[in-house]
Amino acid sequence: MPTLTEEDVFTFEQLSDSAKDKARQWMRDCEMQDFDTEFMFEDFGLAAGILGIELNQTQNGTFDIRWSGFSSQGDGASFVGSYSNAPGASVKIREDYPEETGLHAIADGLTALQVGYRLSCGKFISASITQDDNHYCHARTMDICVSEGEDEDVPFDGDGETRLLKLMRDFADWMYKSLEEEWDYRLSDECIDEYLKDGDYEFDEDGELV
Repeated sequence: MPTLTEEDVFTFEQLSDSAKDKARQWMRDCEMQDFDTEFMFEDFGLAAGILGIELNQTQNGTFDIRWSGFSSQGDGASFVGSYSNAPGASVKIREDYPEETGLHAIADGLTALQVGYRLSCGKFISASITQDDNHYCHARTMDICVSEGEDEDVPFDGDGETRLLKLMRDFADWMYKSLEEEWDYRLSDECIDEYLKDGDYEFDEDGELV
């Protein structure tokens, strides 16, 4: 039985199972309203840099990553920026992200594309990455413009451009998957219980915060 204090309050661990459920829902609602992605965006920027992707920044100084989630049709992530060759990307991405096989595949695909283009044209590929102006922000709203320098169009076959666009979209999808996994973890009973146990919260016997 939980021990009733003089103030008639309980710690989370002292609550009944039903009261714990109510306390969890309160904390879960707080997490849903305050889903902080800043540290994740910083990590996305690091991974992007290894791959040769430079993410644009907004006027607020944050990366121009657009996303919505996680249960509606059209949810996803996209970004605005540029891409250029990144020597050693396949090795570096495996060193820094050994478990992220999706990033490994993107790095390998970009390396193969750059090597093939270099051998055939004597140049490396660079491109700008844009996002359509509409109310969706998933990866399929992204497009690319391949260029040499600032103005001159590079002769780049349709298959190569399609492959490059797919790899940029794959990176956007990797970001979205990471966001979704973090969201699911933060709302899990395991994570919520840790917050409630370590946060010195006090509840009444029904699980209402006091």
